[in-house]
Amino acid sequence: MRSLAASIAFLTRIPVPGAGGFGAEDVGKSARWFPAVGLLLGAVYALMLRLLSSKFPPHVIAVLIVVAEALLTGALHMDGLADMADGFGGGRTREDVLRIMRDHVIGSYGGTALILAIGLKVTAMGALVHGGHAVPYLLLAPMLGRWSILPLSRFLAYARESTAAVNHIGTAELVWASLVAAVAVGVLAAFTTPWHGLVCWVAVAASSAWFGRFCFRKIGGVTGDTLGANVQISECVVLLAGLALS
Repeated sequence: MRSLAASIAFLTRIPVPGAGGFGAEDVGKSARWFPAVGLLLGAVYALMLRLLSSKFPPHVIAVLIVVAEALLTGALHMDGLADMADGFGGGRTREDVLRIMRDHVIGSYGGTALILAIGLKVTAMGALVHGGHAVPYLLLAPMLGRWSILPLSRFLAYARESTAAVNHIGTAELVWASLVAAVAVGVLAAFTTPWHGLVCWVAVAASSAWFGRFCFRKIGGVTGDTLGANVQISECVVLLAGLALS
């Protein structure tokens, strides 16, 4: 239970007793539960859809779901996307990229990336809601997005000298998280065509592999910002795959 609590405390703003006592190793070992936390967030989005579908049009519901994401997560991964876009867009050398990503001020690259990502998510969610296909993808997107942190952390080095939590994510955490994701994809098969969830998972794995290669060539590994950015990218990939499959 401590491991699950650490993952909730790290990925969300949901109050967790004793959250201040979790260290980097606790968070790293808790990564096995990241997909489960993603499912928890997805369940909130699905509940919102159910409660709001008779009162608001699809794209208004989509905006409210993205607002809920920002509030529930403290915009953690949105911030990572903005920082990564600024660093990779404005930095010429590895050192420049890492320095810019540490700057909390959002520049033009970061602002543009956020606008495009949020716009894409709202549009895709709205279309899925309008077509009556949204629920499984509202669950799959945050779940697979957070699963994507595991393989990147396991197979790529951390690009900074640090005792960050990702240094404690190993094979056991990746295997366990993948089992959690596999069970979730299997259960969600009851709500859509069975292979749709698998297609979304393969798409996220492929996009994450490409993204990891890009990060490796640019800065020699990953950082918290690049992992957060990939969560956002993976969520967009799932929503786009859902539209294509539906």
